[in-house]
Order: sequence, then C-alpha cells, then structure tokens
Amino acid sequence: MILELKVPTIGESINEVTLSKWLVKDGDIVTIDQSLCEFESDKATLEFPAEKAGKISLKVAEGAELNIGDVIATLDTDAAQADVTKEKDSKKEKASDKKQEPTTQNSEPRTQNPEPETESTQHITPLAENMAKENKVDIRQIKGTGSGGKITRNDIINFIKGGTGAKEIVAASKRHSRKQHDEKVSKLRKTIAKRLVSVKNETAMLTTFNEADMSAIMGIREKYKAGFEKKYGVGLGFMSFFVKACCNALAEFPAVNAYFNEENIIFNDFCDISIAVSTPKGLVVPVVRNAESLSMAEIELKIKELATKGREGTLSLEEMQGGTFTITNGGVFGSLMSTPIINAPQSAILGMHKIQERPVALHGQVVIRPMMYLALSYDHRIIDGKESVSFLVKIKEQLEKPDQLLFGADPIELLLEI
Repeated sequence: MILELKVPTIGESINEVTLSKWLVKDGDIVTIDQSLCEFESDKATLEFPAEKAGKISLKVAEGAELNIGDVIATLDTDAAQADVTKEKDSKKEKASDKKQEPTTQNSEPRTQNPEPETESTQHITPLAENMAKENKVDIRQIKGTGSGGKITRNDIINFIKGGTGAKEIVAASKRHSRKQHDEKVSKLRKTIAKRLVSVKNETAMLTTFNEADMSAIMGIREKYKAGFEKKYGVGLGFMSFFVKACCNALAEFPAVNAYFNEENIIFNDFCDISIAVSTPKGLVVPVVRNAESLSMAEIELKIKELATKGREGTLSLEEMQGGTFTITNGGVFGSLMSTPIINAPQSAILGMHKIQERPVALHGQVVIRPMMYLALSYDHRIIDGKESVSFLVKIKEQLEKPDQLLFGADPIELLLEI
C-alpha cells in the first residue's frame, strides 16, 4: 500500500512551512514514529514522525517552501513487511551456516566494523548542529547521548574539549579571510523582524529606568543555593526572584498586565510570564503559565525546561503562545543597559542587565554594591508614566527587601494595616 505523507496542520494561522532538513534518505526503511524531517514555521521548528512503517520515497528537497497539505513523500508499507520477512530469512540462513561451519583451533572470532553514520542520517538537535558547523566538527565521530542516540549540545562541547589542543586554537586564531557568504532568512527570523518593526510603529513605546542593589538576593542564593539544588534538582537563579516580584507588582498595577483589543483594553487576572530565550535560530519567548501560583522551585524548573527546549528547537507552539508580560535578561551577554522592545500584544517588558559592582551613596557614605540597571519598556497608550515608574519601583523594593516577595508588600505595613 502506497501512503502519501503530507504537511500536517501545525497550528492556528500557520499556512506555510519550510522543510528545513530530511532526517532520512530516499529509499530508507522507516519505523512507526521515527522522525522523518524537520519543518520550520514562523514560530517554531517541529519534527514530523512516520505514522506507519515502510519504504520512503522523498518528493521534495530540503529548503522547499510548502503549504499545509502538500505531499512531501510516499511510504510503501508493503516494503516494510517484505524487509522484515527478508531479515528473518537472512537470520535463519546465517544460523544454518553457523551450525555447518567447521571449527578449528586456528580460527579467530570475526569482528565486523559497522559503517559510520553519515551526516545526513545522524539525528542531531538544531543547536548542536549549529555548534558543529561553527567549530567544523565532524558529527560522524560523535556518539549521541540524547534520547534515541540524538547528538546534543553537550556532546559537541565535550568533543571539542577533548579534541582541541592549544596549537589548534592558536592556528585557528591566525586564519584570515575576506570571503562572503549568504544564508536564506528563516521564517522565524522574518516573523521576528516583522513583529519588532510593527511594535515600534504601532505603539507609543517609552522606557523608564531604575537600579537595584542585588546584595540581599545574592546573599540568599549564596546561603541556600546548595540546599535548594539538593532538594529540587535545579539551581536557584535570579530569574525566579524577578518572576515573583513581577507577579506581585502586576497584581498591584493591572494596566501593566493588560493589552489593547480593538476598542477594548483586556485586563488579565493571571500572570503568564514570557521568558525571552536566545536560540541559534532567533529569539523565542516561551511562557510560564500562572506564574503567580508557582513556588520558586516550580518557576526554576519550568524556566529550565523551556530554555532547554528553546535552545534545542523542540518548543511546541502552545508553549510559546500567549503571555501577559515579558522578562528579558541581556545581562547574561554582558549588557549593562538597554531599551527592550515590547512583545506584542503585551503592553510592557522588563529588561534585566549585568550585575556590576559600583560605588553608591548609602547612609551618607560611599560604599561598593552589586548593582543592576532595570528597564521597563511600556505602551503609553495603556500605561501612564506614574504607573510605569511605580511598577518599576515596586520591583526594585522587592529585590532589595526579599521578604516582601512572600507577601507582595512590606510585612510590617501589612501588620499595621497601613
């Protein structure tokens, strides 16, 4: 039976995809649920599994622009059964030959060296593939440690650490070239560019700044980091503190958690926090749902899960859709200050930056403190200047006095009901 394999319905409003990579070769015998290819849409990269076993015949090339429902390959399901039968007969013949084969004292065990996997047949994550190309790593020499033997980012890093010496690094640094090359712009990059320009043109975007003394947060992390990781299996990072602070501040300033919908402003009574993650194919913003209801450990675990998926290109559309407020951390790349762009249709985004020791005035004395600049870009059509500044001050207060994170306000003020 010949079965046509078609581009599936990937998600709402997605009508076109790019077949970015075949994971099998023409004529291969594939098994049920084996990944056949990768589709790249304007929102994510997704793998396409085989619904049945059979012999595959490829109909389109890598890089082809396709519509939903287009045929990409055919699958001969009868060939799979024939291949199984042939394999069983072959095993019987080998077993029969083995019984008839005379043994001698001088006979040596035969060893077979399997053919190395070629680059086209090995399974590798998008991030690992990008790293391999940048470092000119032959992936045929690497054994994947991921699920199903998939080569991961850590496999590439371990290979580079184990195989690159000082001489090779020095030699590589002396190479000079004036060559140029071009790369086709991905659908994801096109969408990012379109959305960013649209936000700049269609919103009244302003940015307000403040700074926070991170001494208290750093002290908590230093004291409880080991115990936290031992109990929950995840590190205690800065992001969970910021997510908590934002959820408390959003409850106090609901306009920052709202968005325009034609003639109405929609206010959200929940906090779906989008976390900006940089990937080899562009910026993605997976969402931590109902962050206001999560513990610090639950937030850290969810962020770790989403960030890993983002870098490996395995995020689902559901994990990236929605979001009521965004946090982006340029500090991990060394950014000291920036003006982040709003993630439409949201009305605000918080920018974290590098923690840097600076002299500050404290109680009439100049002291050195680990300081972080904070930036809040907001849509002035929805959020007034007073709200934006007060929101950012609220974030600052909670970071400098972490006991407020638990209640969303000063515990003494709550006690005195003032």
